[in-house]
Formats: sequence, structure tokens, C-alpha cells
Amino acid sequence: MLIHPWDAAHDDAEWQAWLSVHDFGQLIAGGAGRDLPVVNPVHFVYDGDRTVLLHLARPNPVWPLLEEHPRALLSVTDDHTYIRSAWNTPADPPRGVPTSYFASVQLECDVRLVDDAEEKAALLDRQLAHFEPGSGRLGVSATEAPDKRLLPGIRGVELTVTGVRAKFKFGGNKQPADRSRIDAELERRDGPMDARARAQLARRGARARE
Repeated sequence: MLIHPWDAAHDDAEWQAWLSVHDFGQLIAGGAGRDLPVVNPVHFVYDGDRTVLLHLARPNPVWPLLEEHPRALLSVTDDHTYIRSAWNTPADPPRGVPTSYFASVQLECDVRLVDDAEEKAALLDRQLAHFEPGSGRLGVSATEAPDKRLLPGIRGVELTVTGVRAKFKFGGNKQPADRSRIDAELERRDGPMDARARAQLARRGARARE
């Protein structure tokens, strides 16, 4: 992922705060000597620091790759929208250059596979507490039915973050007047992701003025 200086995260706190309110991404594993990686869309729980927890079904094709090379990339992208050519290059609309606005965080991770029943139950409890707070779902049991019967059907994954590439592409190379104009165009269009892109545009613009 290309990251220009004006699109880079200002500090670790910026990408950590953004990732803390996201819980769905793509787990990418390459294995050793493979032609293509295996890519898994997956829900996850991030602890706000350096640990990510998730689980996948036992028949998933990712396991041999992670076993032979316990490294993976977790990629999360959101707040994306298309910036029309005339908005991005108003001086020459017929030859304008469009662009995309988006936020993306890629975590380089060491992988630990979780197969112990008690540990898998605890991992699932962490995920349930995150995704279903107050739902009344009982704690996952490694010794009682039906959980005991179902747990062998999954494997847990603990990711330890060893490197981060974070990009917030929201007109950081534009002048304040240009960002305001693009913001107004996004407001008028009001597409499915435009409000979220506008919020990031405003946040990054305010940070740049500090």
C-alpha cells in the first residue's frame, strides 16, 4: 500500500482509535512458496494495543498456510468514497483526475493457533462480549453440551501485531479551500459512505491545522 507523507497516520493513537471501532476485515495468509494467498473476510476483536482475536471453521483452507508460516496480514478498510474528476481537478474538468478517499489499516502479525478447548471457549466469550453485550448468551463451556460438541469445529487465532501500515487518504495534499469545496460536493451527493468520508475529511483537516 502506497502511503504518501500527507496520508500517513499522525501517530499510533490515530490508527488505534480508528481500528478500535472496527471489527471486520480480511485475514490474509501466504504460506510458504504458494502462488496466491488465502483471504478470509472475518470478524475480530482488537484489544486496543497489539492483540487481535478471531476464529474460523476447521475446514477453512487457511490452516496449512498458517501452520507452515505463522505470519498473516489483517487488512481493514472503511470510510471510502469516490471523488469525481471535476471535484478533484476543478481547474480543468474535461481532463480532471478522479481519486478515492479511504482509511485503511494493515496489521502485520505473528500467529498463534488456539486449539485448546478451554482457551477457545475464553476466546469466544471475548468475542461474544464485544459483539453481543447484554444478550444473555451463557458463557461458552468447554465441558457441557452443546458447546463441548461444537468447539472442535473451529480453531481460534491470536494475532500479535508486529508492524502497522496505516493510511488516511482524505485530501491531505489539498489546500483548506479545496477540502472545503470537496466536502460541500460530498454533502450534496450524500452517497452511502459520503458522510463518513466527510467526518474523516474534517477530522484530518482539523489535525493539520493544529
